[in-house]
Amino acid sequence: MIGLLLAIANISGGLLLGLTTLDKWDGESDFFNKTAGLLAPFQTVIGGVLIVFSILTFRGNILFNIASIVGGLLLLTHVFSKVPLLESGLKNVSDKLMPFKAIIGIGLIVIGVLGIF
Repeated sequence: MIGLLLAIANISGGLLLGLTTLDKWDGESDFFNKTAGLLAPFQTVIGGVLIVFSILTFRGNILFNIASIVGGLLLLTHVFSKVPLLESGLKNVSDKLMPFKAIIGIGLIVIGVLGIF
């Protein structure tokens, strides 16, 4: 059950992170923009689920779990700036990963689809 929820969170987080690239592929239908608009209020929850469930299932495919944790860190960047204790460490890591946001997002979508099957 946790694996399925992690796969759904990977796909959702991938849609939010990879929106710039997906928007170019989408054309005129704006499907990915509408979907990301629906998921945007839940960005913090999706990021938390990615990190927590990836740690819980860390015995599985470690590369997939590390990618999910990185995606969760990118989704939680706005939360890290509000917590003074986490601001110095985790926010710096998130800021350094920000140029790779679209690549990580597409990777999360692939990982999520593979996790369903």
